[in-house]
Amino acid sequence: MTLPYWHVDAFADRPFTGNQAAVMPLEQWLSDDVLLAIGEENNFAETAFVVPDTTGQADWELRWFTPACEIRLCGHATLASGHVLLERDGGERVTFRTRKAGVLEVRRLAQGGYELALPVIPTERQEWPEAVALLGATPLEIWRHPDGYDVFLFENEDQIRALAPEFRGLGLLGDHTIICTAPGREFDVVSRVFVPGAGIDEDPVTGAAHAVLTPFWTSRLDRPSFTAHQASARGGNIACRLDGDKVWLGGECVTVVEGTFRL
Repeated sequence: MTLPYWHVDAFADRPFTGNQAAVMPLEQWLSDDVLLAIGEENNFAETAFVVPDTTGQADWELRWFTPACEIRLCGHATLASGHVLLERDGGERVTFRTRKAGVLEVRRLAQGGYELALPVIPTERQEWPEAVALLGATPLEIWRHPDGYDVFLFENEDQIRALAPEFRGLGLLGDHTIICTAPGREFDVVSRVFVPGAGIDEDPVTGAAHAVLTPFWTSRLDRPSFTAHQASARGGNIACRLDGDKVWLGGECVTVVEGTFRL
């Protein structure tokens, strides 16, 4: 069996930056063990699989796999999927029905690049001393969501860049998205994101994390939009905008490889 395959750098304006995703359009779903094996073989943070949606709710059905498991939401691989399908098929927008995150949308921007709509992920202030000990630095505040999105607010960008977590211990706490953030210097907001419980020690650029950070920071900045930079080794920039119950994330994509995956 041969399958179409794209390797895309998402939230990137040039190759080797942003976050890598594999995008694989299918005619119908393969078994879950095969999808997981493909995700492991690709060895990116996420492989996105899309199948034409037959329910009338969206254009495509979308699922995401890390090398270790299927996940409930992935922003950068959704943006990459929109990029692939809009470049291949044309059009101005494309919608995706997902199993746990509702219907998502990617649309072209007039000035170039794309904008991705994700659901708002709100958080509540809590304590989590076990995670703080493993981060190796004490945040000002901790805010958490029941689905495992956890925000650690620090005072400044230097603290974010200096973080050196104990990844194995964080992974043992479960499948959590550990979002460390602070006010930035060049950008309004800076962050780093750790997901060792899903097999990703540090994620390069994380759309889902910014569905958390957008409502978190717009309330603190007292405005509906801001610029963000994820300070991983690859790095990436995201334009964040809150609109009702949706977060809109703006960014570019670069196709690095287009080819055929053989089973």
